[in-house]
Amino acid sequence: MQKIINAIAILSGVVSLTVVGGGTYLYMNKDTLVEDARGKITKAVTEAVTGSLPGLVGGSMPELPSQTGGAIPDIGGSALPF
Repeated sequence: MQKIINAIAILSGVVSLTVVGGGTYLYMNKDTLVEDARGKITKAVTEAVTGSLPGLVGGSMPELPSQTGGAIPDIGGSALPF
């Protein structure tokens, strides 16, 4: 029974040291990890927006006429009211 309790105590110590070590690593490298994540997210969003823009812009633009009329429409008679 004592061997089982000793094994549990050793495993508990190993787990505790692992948690403390992992927390220390994250704390010491948090700036680098945040910048790496921010760069990856920015790159992914930029690629997604860049990839979808041609389809969005191309579909929403009306076709431009090849000819246009005069600047003032011909309504008959004088275009000026006096």
